[in-house]
Amino acid sequence: MKIDLTETTSSKINKALVQGRRAVGTPAIGMVLTLVIVTDEENAYDALKAANDASREHPSRTLVVIKRVSRSPRDRAKARLDAEVRVGTDAGTGETVILRLYGDVIDHAQSVVLPLLLPDAPVVVWWAVNAPAAPAQDPLGALAQRRVTDAYAAEQPIHELSTRAETYTPGDTDLSWTRITPWRSMLAAALDQAPCTVTSAEVEGEEFNPSCELLAMWLADRLDVPVTRKVSGGPGLTAVRMESSSGAIVLDRPDGSLATLSMRGQPDRAVALKRRDTSELLAEELRRLDPDEIYASALKFGVDRLGHGNGEQPAAEEKAAAEEEAAAESGAPKPAAKKAAKKAAAK
Repeated sequence: MKIDLTETTSSKINKALVQGRRAVGTPAIGMVLTLVIVTDEENAYDALKAANDASREHPSRTLVVIKRVSRSPRDRAKARLDAEVRVGTDAGTGETVILRLYGDVIDHAQSVVLPLLLPDAPVVVWWAVNAPAAPAQDPLGALAQRRVTDAYAAEQPIHELSTRAETYTPGDTDLSWTRITPWRSMLAAALDQAPCTVTSAEVEGEEFNPSCELLAMWLADRLDVPVTRKVSGGPGLTAVRMESSSGAIVLDRPDGSLATLSMRGQPDRAVALKRRDTSELLAEELRRLDPDEIYASALKFGVDRLGHGNGEQPAAEEKAAAEEEAAAESGAPKPAAKKAAKKAAAK
């Protein structure tokens, strides 16, 4: 069942939710959390589909916040809230409210969302695109116990990791980290099977994929060994190679689906490492709402401390090179950032 509301208020939306539940014959629904999705019109469909699929495991009230940019000054001065309420089969196993904000109300999205939160239930905010630099300081992020971003959706994914490290607050997480859960589990299991001392590691994957950097930082942080990041044609992560006292341990996935685990003294084993949909990633994140200390530790290790193969530049030098190029185009003096970045990378 769908109920469309134009130029409405949060109070009217709550009444529509009650009306919808009674109409479909489910006056009481056991929902475990409120999921707030912040997105744009272009990505709203995909984000909502992923949330509906995840709701089969985590029944929730889903609030989709879409900030509509008005074209004319007159429209920008007029605050308006439109809503679409979905209950029953149109909303997965919970309830869905699509909120479209216009004019001045865009700057006060938290005031619209707050009255619609489920009482005494956790709140999770997911920025499908255009996540703020500091999610915990965002007005919507301040309402949540868990804040989910996706560095892969950013224009500069690797630089986004550095920003996330600087602004990290317990409760922050990223879907780029969730994507490597099967890899981390398999590598940890491999080391448990063959007790040894790892001396170095190499992570191979497509360029500008933050999951590759996060996996490399996790290995470097947990094993305290030098880790090299190499670029491949993908898709996604393609291989991890660890040199150890008992020989090489290699996890190779060339096709994005089936991987091969190779260890000295043991037969090669086929391992299912299929690339997962966004709904599966979101469902995994909703299983735990406590701070992820392992993610925080890996994130704060720093992209700049990774070794780089194939001749590509470290993230700090890439940023400095971009600043220098921008300064050259504008005719301004070249910044000293590149020199500072090289010095930081050498430490």
